[in-house]
Amino acid sequence: MSSLYIKDRLALIDYTSKYFNNYEELLSSEEFFQFMSSFLFDLRKKHHDLFVWALKKDTFEESINYLIKTAKLLSVFPLEDVSRIKEDDVPKYLELVEAAYRYWRDLHRFSVTFSDNPEGVLLSGFMNSEERFNQLIISLYRLIQEKLQGHKNSIYRQLQAGTNGGLLLCNNALNLEGVYSVLNSVPVVEKVIMRAPMIIHLEHNKRIGKYEPRYDNPLLKDIDLKDFFAYPCFVGESYTLVIFHKKYTPSAIGLANLFEFADFRYINEKPKCIVLFGVNDGSDELTYYYDKENDIYLGYISDRPIIEYFGYFKKTMLTLHNLSMISKGRVPIHGAMLNVYLKDGRKKGVCLMGDSGCGKSESIEAMSKLSDEIEYQEIIFDDMGTMYTNDDGEVVAVGTEIGAFVRLDDLDKGSAYKDMDRSVFFNPEFKNSRVVSPATTYKAISRENKVDIFLYANNYTDEKGVKLTDAISAKNSYKEGKRMAIGTTNETGLTTTYFANPFGPMQEQDKCDPLIDELFDNLERSGVKLGQLYTHLGLPDRDEGIALAAEELLKIIKE
Repeated sequence: MSSLYIKDRLALIDYTSKYFNNYEELLSSEEFFQFMSSFLFDLRKKHHDLFVWALKKDTFEESINYLIKTAKLLSVFPLEDVSRIKEDDVPKYLELVEAAYRYWRDLHRFSVTFSDNPEGVLLSGFMNSEERFNQLIISLYRLIQEKLQGHKNSIYRQLQAGTNGGLLLCNNALNLEGVYSVLNSVPVVEKVIMRAPMIIHLEHNKRIGKYEPRYDNPLLKDIDLKDFFAYPCFVGESYTLVIFHKKYTPSAIGLANLFEFADFRYINEKPKCIVLFGVNDGSDELTYYYDKENDIYLGYISDRPIIEYFGYFKKTMLTLHNLSMISKGRVPIHGAMLNVYLKDGRKKGVCLMGDSGCGKSESIEAMSKLSDEIEYQEIIFDDMGTMYTNDDGEVVAVGTEIGAFVRLDDLDKGSAYKDMDRSVFFNPEFKNSRVVSPATTYKAISRENKVDIFLYANNYTDEKGVKLTDAISAKNSYKEGKRMAIGTTNETGLTTTYFANPFGPMQEQDKCDPLIDELFDNLERSGVKLGQLYTHLGLPDRDEGIALAAEELLKIIKE
């Protein structure tokens, strides 16, 4: 059985089934034959002339074996001693080697290592396996390439020639009860290796559809969980298990930058939320179920090409968390919050609310460059948080994510590169390209942060700066949730979404209405500044609008 799973642009290498220690083992393996077969099928579409040249024998299989035997000879002998390579064919062989190496590096390559004991595989051994495999691939390529070109290279680029990352998984780690016991067979991610900067190229980069409730537990159906992995993490305070099909590993790896990883101290705890991601049921479900008896929210996403977009992971998890917060009497906020520390010692908690593309993150970034009076800014959340009144009567907010998932187009030109050594990039060559970068700590997002300023990010009105209003006017405009869609979803034009949040509040409006009324009463009583921040992000003068909005916001913070 092959230890290589290769399909479309994904390659998963199972180190547990087989590990290659030298060139001979690699070149003689079933896995290398499988790779060459996949490569040549791809070459037939992209470089047909070279593909035809590479067919040295009568059958496709014989041609692959001939090429592999040639590679074996080159790995041992000088070029002049390999009689099957004629002088006139050397340029073609070199072109073929470069094409194969490029094809391999263009794949999303991840290793998986399985253990039956969370303490059974030393982290150092796991990491060393990654390093040795990377070195094996790059050194084999260089050995053959330099022999064919007839001289040593002058420049050596230390590329990620082996894998982009790896997962250490533990078998039989879950111990769930009742209907959830069917998940116990799914291996659980224990450790993650990421070779950043990681660049993921997917066919889809937008999210469509909305989450609908369902009234039966999908785990009562017969679901084949053979090729699924479980990723344990915290979405805010909600312990969450993400059960995803291995084909979605390239997107799932981004979770490591966005949500706090739950280590094996929590593995026997009952999850608050469970996500079933990529279930092959022939449908296109995007649903959630509340198991009242066990107090578990369960998301269900059917297997279809479009869900490879990372936003489906993120928004499903946030929806489930938000629903659990509503059940606790707290209000989910679709927005961004930061603590602004001024050099005179004061601290202001600033929250900006709005649906995707309203200019929340952009305004915060613009403001950070405006004044020497700001000591530093502490990000509490960049997309979703929860607001409530604490036992001391203060309106406070907590976050959900330790990272930021933002559009590259909406950031300052240099911002994406500041943390690129830790970031995951999705489709940087396309419109609506995204980056997931670590932003803050779990300790920061999970503590209660006092709210001093709470503004709605308005991206569609041509008014400028900031306009403060009373609580009733603010509440009405916030609940209306208007925005100009700018291509982050499949919506177009001026849209409205209940409380600017399609991820929980929209589904539970009856429950949210009294919570929002109570929240705004407490915001007014606490003297929190309310109103609208005019970002112009959906208008032609977006840069000017963002800059002016940031200037006005800074003035209010300094008052």
